[in-house]
This record gives sequence, structure tokens and C-alpha cells, in this order.
Amino acid sequence: MDLTGRRQSTNFEDRRSKGGGKVAGLGIGGAIIVGIIALLLGGNPTEVIEQLGSGAAGGTEYVATEQEEQLKTFALQILASTEDVWSEEFRKMGRTYREPKLVLFHGSVQSGCGGATSQTGPFYCSADESVYLDLDFFSQMPKSLGAGGDFAYAYVIAHEVGHHVQHLLGTLDKAHNAMARQSEADRNQTSVRLELQADYYAGVWGYHENRLFGSLEQGDIEEAINAAQKIGDDYLQRRSSGSVAPESFTHGTSQQRVRWLSKGLQTGSVQGGDTFSPRYNAL
Repeated sequence: MDLTGRRQSTNFEDRRSKGGGKVAGLGIGGAIIVGIIALLLGGNPTEVIEQLGSGAAGGTEYVATEQEEQLKTFALQILASTEDVWSEEFRKMGRTYREPKLVLFHGSVQSGCGGATSQTGPFYCSADESVYLDLDFFSQMPKSLGAGGDFAYAYVIAHEVGHHVQHLLGTLDKAHNAMARQSEADRNQTSVRLELQADYYAGVWGYHENRLFGSLEQGDIEEAINAAQKIGDDYLQRRSSGSVAPESFTHGTSQQRVRWLSKGLQTGSVQGGDTFSPRYNAL
């Protein structure tokens, strides 16, 4: 991506010298980290999620490296881009976009949704309308999954902002309310629908980012598509245990994630991201 001269968002809080808390809900990054940990432990990603709920260590002295500061600048430029794109798209819908905050942390953090560790990965909390990100996550993506590149990292941020868009449109809260009354199988399917829609919204952002700024370079879209493929539930489970359990999927298959991200990138239409009306098997 060419982000030369681009502004940085001021909607952020740097908590990298702080820490503490229990594990919160998983976002797109949670799927990646769960897969990595499961692979190392030789277990199932679903079981690892449960194991992560035991808590985190307290904060320690933290000194940012030059690479991390560069990643911070990049993250704030991407956040600024999402602000520009979604403000415009909400105006088209006759709405006002309320910008989320990006909270940078290292090790562990306390959010409005509870505590989280770096193992949770990037996540969105609707209670405080914030995206939480440990920048170490980006350096782990190419090492652990072979899913690197600046547009892949941008996709991660845009996906979490996609959950914020769902929150502002009422979709996220409606789905969460439904999930509280559903069976485990139905909850998992609703979660998949939410995650695929967030992938789609990430694609919508990418479409308009390039339309407004012409920032995408050769290979950028392939980076994001590769990342989406590497974080599919089926890919992660097969890599960790050699088999898959479709009933336990919470984020969608590689094929589904690639399909919905690609659709958003191709159309740029907010209205085309309805992942709740189609039959589940048709997603």
C-alpha cells in the first residue's frame, strides 16, 4: 500500500505500558491465534479457546521498538482511512458515523467487554466502541501462518472496524441478543454470519480506500485474500488436528471468508453484505 503523506487518526489510546485482565471475546485475530496455539499444543482450536479463559499476567515495563512504532503509524493511517470511508458511506445512508477508538496494548488489557491477552488477537468491543490491537500480532502473522503484507494487516484492522459498523447499524447487538437465546449450534452459525459480514465490510472499505486514494499496489489484494484463506475455521482446524468439525465453526471456512471479502472489494456496496438472509449452507 502507498500511504505516503496520509494522515494519522487521533482516535487512539496507547496502553502498551499497562496490562492485566481475563480473556475477552475473539475477533478475526482470535481465530488466527487460536489456530497457532492449537497447532503448537497438538489440540483442537475450540478446546484452546476454553483454555485461554484462565486470565493473564500483570503489566511489565514496555519499550517500543522502531518496527513497532512504524506499525503504530501504519495502524493509525489505516484507522484514519476507515474514518474517511465510513463517514462518507454513512452520509449516503443519511446517517452519522461515530468513529471508534483504537486501543494499542501489549501483553494484556482491560476493555469495556472484560479483560484480554495478546493471545486473544485484535478484537472489537461494542461496550466502549473500541478496537483493541497488540502490534506484535502483525509480526506473528507471516511467521506463523505465512499471511503477511501491509494490506493483510490493513484487512485485520478493517475487519474489526467492520464490527463497529455492524454495531452502529444495529446488526451486532441484534445478533448478540439472539445468540443469548440460541443453542450452541445456532450461536456458532450466527457468529459465522457476523464474521463474514465484517469480512465483507473490510472489502467495502478496501474498495473505497483505493477509489479515494489510489493506494493499492500490485499484490495487495492477493495479500488480503491469502490472509482470509489462512484464517478459515476449516484451514486452522485441519492444520492443528488433521480434521475439521463444521459444527464448531465460529468465523467461517476459508472459502466463505475469501468469498465475502472479495465481494466487498469488488462491489464497494454496503447493501450487498447481507449475510443473515441467505440459508447458512449458501453463504
